[in-house]
Amino acid sequence: MSDTPERSDEEVAILVQEGDREAFRIIVERYEPKLRRYAERFFFDRDRANDLLQDVFIKSYVNIKSFDARRRFSPWIYRIAHNEFVNAIKKTKREASVSIFDFDLLFPHPVAKETADGDVERKEIKSLVEKSLGALDPKYREPLVLYYFEEMDYKEIADVLRVPVSTVGIRLQRGKAALRKIVGNKQ
Repeated sequence: MSDTPERSDEEVAILVQEGDREAFRIIVERYEPKLRRYAERFFFDRDRANDLLQDVFIKSYVNIKSFDARRRFSPWIYRIAHNEFVNAIKKTKREASVSIFDFDLLFPHPVAKETADGDVERKEIKSLVEKSLGALDPKYREPLVLYYFEEMDYKEIADVLRVPVSTVGIRLQRGKAALRKIVGNKQ
């Protein structure tokens, strides 16, 4: 395992699958800051985020054999985090869970291509998200966090949330509109 830090996430996951427990430390080191940031933006409670983050790594380790190394590791571990966070919300009933009747899934719209001038909008939205995240419906908050802070593309977000790519586009669009409305009401 001496050259493990230079290996891809997928290669490190294979080592763990083969019984190299020490290799899992590499996964934790690589993903802890990212998943912590994700958890803290999801819950706004550092202690709760830390507890859930431990649960995510425990579940990742226990279920590492189910990881298909022909796919990317990042969406796999983010999916585990997503499931833990959604379950925590449902358990405490602090926030409403995603509606069963989801218009975004039933009536998806085509995804607009990302453009170069989208970088300016991306920075603006990122700033709005930071300031107003708590007031946003989790259905829209999560794709915004994954897109603007975790820098995932639409396909990766779709894999994490288990929704069609077009639904990701709609949720991002609606989330941005909701943020602008929230920020407009604060001014």
